[in-house]
Amino acid sequence: MFLVGAGPGDPGLLTLRGAEALAMADVVVYDRLSVSALLDLAPPGAERISVAKSAGRAVMPQDDINALLVEKANQGLTVVRLKGGDPFVFARGGEEAAALAAAGLHYEVVPGVTSAIAVPAYAGIPVTLRHSSTSFTVITGHEDPDKSDEVNWEAAAQLGGTIVILMGIGRLPKIVDRLLAGGLAPDTPAAAIRWGTRPEQHTVRSTLSAIAREQLASPSVIVVGQVAAMDLSWFESRPLFGKKVIVTRPRHQSSVLADRLRDEGADALIVPTIEIVDPLDGGAALSAAVAQASSYDWIVLTSANGAARFCERLRDGRDLAGVKIAAIGPGTAEVLADHNLVADLIPERFIAESLLEAFPLPNDTDQRRVLLARAEVARDVLPDGLRDLGWRVDVVDAYRTIPVEPSDAERERIIGADIVTFTSSSTVDNWVAAFGVDTLPKVVACIGPITADTARRAGLRVDVIADVHTIDGLVDALVERSAHPTSPKKRTPRRSSRGPRFGRQQRRA
Repeated sequence: MFLVGAGPGDPGLLTLRGAEALAMADVVVYDRLSVSALLDLAPPGAERISVAKSAGRAVMPQDDINALLVEKANQGLTVVRLKGGDPFVFARGGEEAAALAAAGLHYEVVPGVTSAIAVPAYAGIPVTLRHSSTSFTVITGHEDPDKSDEVNWEAAAQLGGTIVILMGIGRLPKIVDRLLAGGLAPDTPAAAIRWGTRPEQHTVRSTLSAIAREQLASPSVIVVGQVAAMDLSWFESRPLFGKKVIVTRPRHQSSVLADRLRDEGADALIVPTIEIVDPLDGGAALSAAVAQASSYDWIVLTSANGAARFCERLRDGRDLAGVKIAAIGPGTAEVLADHNLVADLIPERFIAESLLEAFPLPNDTDQRRVLLARAEVARDVLPDGLRDLGWRVDVVDAYRTIPVEPSDAERERIIGADIVTFTSSSTVDNWVAAFGVDTLPKVVACIGPITADTARRAGLRVDVIADVHTIDGLVDALVERSAHPTSPKKRTPRRSSRGPRFGRQQRRA
C-alpha cells in the first residue's frame, strides 16, 4: 500500500519512488489534482478508480475513500493512493494513513513536491529572497467546514515574509480582509497561479486589496508578499506554452514525442490511433530470415519498429559479420545502437527515395542479396528500386499496424486541441477512420512528405511538414511555426548525444 504524492501537476515532478510504486500497482485510487498522465505509468491491467476530490467537493466522502483503501489492500492487492502535491500537506493523507494503521495494514508514504513551493517557482516567484523575504508561511484557505476558523490570519500578517495560501479561492475576500486587518498594506504585491506547473498555467499579478476582485478560479495558489511582484518567467515563456498537441503514435512509443512537446511547454494529449503487433504469421518469416542473416549482403530496416523486431530475433551479433545494415533514419539507427549494432548507411533524408539514392550497386564479390524487413503494408519504392539496381530482394513483414478504437475519454480529450501530429501514414488513415476530417485542430503537422501526402489524399490540409523527418525535427518545426507563423526559419534539430553519425555512402560502380 502506497500513499504517493503526485506533485503539483507537471508529470516530470513525480519522484522516482512514486514512479516505481505506480509500476507495481494493481489498483490506483486518484483524485482531481492528480496528474492524469501519471496513470499511464501503472500497468495496463491495473484498476483505476477516480474519487474526484477537489477543494470544496468530493464525489466520494473521505470515510468511504478510507474504507476503499482498506478493502483493496485486504484483498492482497498493491494499492497506490495517488494524491496531488504531497500526501501530508493539506491532502488528508494523514487521515488515510491512520485508517490503514488502524486496520493493521502496512503502508509506505512517498512524499511529493508540494505546490506551495513548486507553483510559485513555475510562475517565476521565489518564496524566499535575501533582503526582502527570509521566511514563508503556508496556510490552507479551506479548513474543516464543521469547525470554526482556526487560522489566525491577523497573526500571519504580522509574521513578515511570504504567505502562501492553498485552496483559498472560495474564501479569498474574507482572507484579504483579515490580512489587511492584521496590518498588511493594501498595495502589498499578491499573485494567484491557477493550474500551476501545467501547460494551462495562468498567473494573475495584483495587489492584496485588489486580488479578490480578479477573475480567479480554483485550483489556485495565492502568494502574498514582496516576492509576488517578481516575474522571473521561464515556464510560461516556452515556445509551445499552452498549446494542446495531440500525439497519435502507438501508446508504447508516444512518450518520446510527448516528452519533447512538454519540454517546449505544450500540453501533450496522447490519443493513439494505431497499435504495433506481430505480422499475421506471428513473425515466423522474419525469424527464418534472421536465422539466415549471414547469407545477405545488406539488411535494410525502414523503421524503429522493424529494427526492434529484427534485433529481438538476432541471437548473436556475430551472425552479421560481413553484413552491412542500412537504416532509414536516426530513430531506426538508435534502436540498432541499443543492441550494439551500427548502421553502415543512413540517408541524408529519411525517406525511401533518399535511401535508394545512397544505396550502392552490387559488385562482383557480392551475393547480391538484400533482406528488407518492414511493415506489412508499405510502399514498393524500396524493393522495386533495389531490384532495378541489380539486387535480389527478400521482403519480410516485421510487424503490422492495427487501428485503435479511441475511448470516450480520448474523444473528449481532443476537443479544443490546437495541433495534431502524424508520424506515419497509418496514423493518418486511422485518425480519419476514428474521428473523420471535421474534428481536426487548427494545425496539422506531419513528420515528412510521405505522411503529408497521405493526409492530403485523405482530405486533410497540412500546415507543418518537418524538414528533418524525425521526432525532434517535427517538434522543431512546430516551434518555428509558433515563433514565425508566416515565415518559418530553419532550426538546427536536437539530437541524442549517442545517436549515429549521418552520412551518405557513395554508390559503388
